[in-house]
Amino acid sequence: MVDKQIIARGIADARVIEALREVPRHHFAPEIFRETAYADKALPIGHGQTISQPYMVAAALEALELKGGEKVLEIGAGSGYLTALLGRLAGSVRAIERVPELAVRARERLDSFGLTNYMLWTADGTYGWPEEAPFDAIVSAASAPSVPEPWMQQIAPGGRIVMPLGEGEKQTLVRFRASGTGQVLPPEELVNCVFVKLVGKYGWESP
Repeated sequence: MVDKQIIARGIADARVIEALREVPRHHFAPEIFRETAYADKALPIGHGQTISQPYMVAAALEALELKGGEKVLEIGAGSGYLTALLGRLAGSVRAIERVPELAVRARERLDSFGLTNYMLWTADGTYGWPEEAPFDAIVSAASAPSVPEPWMQQIAPGGRIVMPLGEGEKQTLVRFRASGTGQVLPPEELVNCVFVKLVGKYGWESP
C-alpha cells in the first residue's frame, strides 16, 4: 500500500510514510473488509461513513506539516484510523465523532491498539472543541461548504486547517494557514477528492 499508493503518487514526508507503515489499516476496518483493507479506496464503516482512501489520508497528513508535539483537532474520527496515525505524528489528539456507535467502536480499536495520547468526544464537530483550544492543526475527514467559523477561532497562530470543501464529486482538499497574528488566510487547493458530508450547525444539514 505505502509503496504503490502513497510514495508512487508523490507523498514524500518521511514521518507520514513511517506512520502509515506502522499503523495497520486492517485493525480499523470492519471485519468484513479486513482482506481488502489495503486497497486503494475508501471503505464503508456503517452509518453512511467511511474509512478514507489511503492516499487521501496521506495527502491530508502531509499537508498538516506535523513535526511532533502539536495538539491536533480531528473532525470525524470514524473508525479511528486517522486518529491512530495522528497519535504517532503529533503530541496529542482531540477527536470528535458525531455518531455515538462509531465513537464507541473507535475507542475500542484505539485502546486495543495502545494509543494513549488522545481524547474522543461525541458531538457536532462543526463547533470544534473550545475547551481544548487552541489547536496547532485541525483536520476534517468530511467535506463542508466552507470552513466552520468556530474552527477559525480555535486555530493557533501559525496553525493549519486541512479539510475538503465542496459537495458530491466536486470537492477539493484544501489547506488554510493561520498567520502569526491568528488571521486565517485564503485556502491553498491541494487535490480533487470525494469525502462524506460534514453534517452540523456550521456544515451541511442532516439528510
